[in-house]
Amino acid sequence: MVKVYFRTFGCPTNFSESESMAGLLRKADFEIVDNPEDAFVAILNICTVKGNTVPLREIRKVRENYPHKKIIVAGCITQDIIPEIKGIDGEISLISTNSISEIVSVVEETINDNPVDVLTPSEKPEEKASLPKDLRKPVVIIPICSGCTGNCTYCSVRIVKGKLASYPMEKIIEQCRRAVTQGAKEIWITSQDTASYMLDKNEKTRLPELVGKIAKIPGNFKIRVGMMNINNLMPVIDEIIQAFNSDKVFKFLHIPLQSGSDEILKKMRRKYTARDFKTTLKRLREGIPNLTLSTDIITGFPGETKEQFNESKMLIDEIKPDVLNVSRFRQRPGTEAAEMEGQIPGDEAKQRSKNITSLFEWSAYLKNKQWLGWAGNVIVEETGKEGTDTMIGRNPSYKPVIIENKLSDIKVGDIKRVRITAYSKHDLKGDLV
Repeated sequence: MVKVYFRTFGCPTNFSESESMAGLLRKADFEIVDNPEDAFVAILNICTVKGNTVPLREIRKVRENYPHKKIIVAGCITQDIIPEIKGIDGEISLISTNSISEIVSVVEETINDNPVDVLTPSEKPEEKASLPKDLRKPVVIIPICSGCTGNCTYCSVRIVKGKLASYPMEKIIEQCRRAVTQGAKEIWITSQDTASYMLDKNEKTRLPELVGKIAKIPGNFKIRVGMMNINNLMPVIDEIIQAFNSDKVFKFLHIPLQSGSDEILKKMRRKYTARDFKTTLKRLREGIPNLTLSTDIITGFPGETKEQFNESKMLIDEIKPDVLNVSRFRQRPGTEAAEMEGQIPGDEAKQRSKNITSLFEWSAYLKNKQWLGWAGNVIVEETGKEGTDTMIGRNPSYKPVIIENKLSDIKVGDIKRVRITAYSKHDLKGDLV
């Protein structure tokens, strides 16, 4: 039996697609292993949204450490990275995010010394919600659509993923039901923009309906809803609030801001204003108690003045997110922003990134302090840092909670009651009660 190892980078959608590819391979009698040393084939599911440097480094590292293994690179493969991958090793096979249902044939060809590139999707988009899953963890990631309705000037996702294609609701629900039956404690529904679900069918988003139906599945589990763009959220905000008030839904939202400057948002071709973001967030926090907000900021967008950057700083200081993902602008080939005038030097973008991160970290520390003394259930997701005898769980607001496990009696997938006794800017610490 040929053994296959996966290593995945990037967003939850990438992790979901690795689970699906592993499910297809397992169904075809391949063995999925957790240790690259044991594998004959290594599949690296890469993300190029933030540039090519990291994926190329990881591919090179695997080739150097395991010179005799067969390598397949999957994921968001842009045209500009292909020659660089082939420069590392011309025998590497490639399979794009739009072709993952072909993984079995790609592996079979590769192990028979016939490297192949499957980069062109079929005319009909894949219904990834129908693909089998390799369900070996308490967290199961299920895509609800692919592509997006946006055309942001800086983003390569639309280039790689294409237009929005929503998957049938009944197939998504069936996969969720199957995952819960097999022991899943968390269902992550994911896409490039979950709030765009079914907009390609000339309907308003049906995300609230989907979340409500998943919540009715019998079982002890929680739902984490993936990233959504605020312009698609605003028309159904009341329905979103109602859906999130189910006990089965994590009180967690990932809503990218990207800039606090309306001028920069317009250049980015984002479909909202800073005021839209503030007023919508105010309604969400009023309607969803203990909401955890994750958001994103890009620093150094072409033409961003210091005054416009300060608008981002002030807005972050005002809204006080729980999680802030800061990215320095990078020129992605094929995007409009890559050719815009006023490119910001890398050192300046880096300094702005550090500046806004420092501002955020103090706010995050004070927000986590508010959880001191809270008691309730957490779902144990993973082991803590090596050598610490700890486990990491998530509370109903999806806050990470570190739990001591010196007796090794806490297992991944357990649901434990804890009391928060300490906190940091990154996480909470809890004792069993």
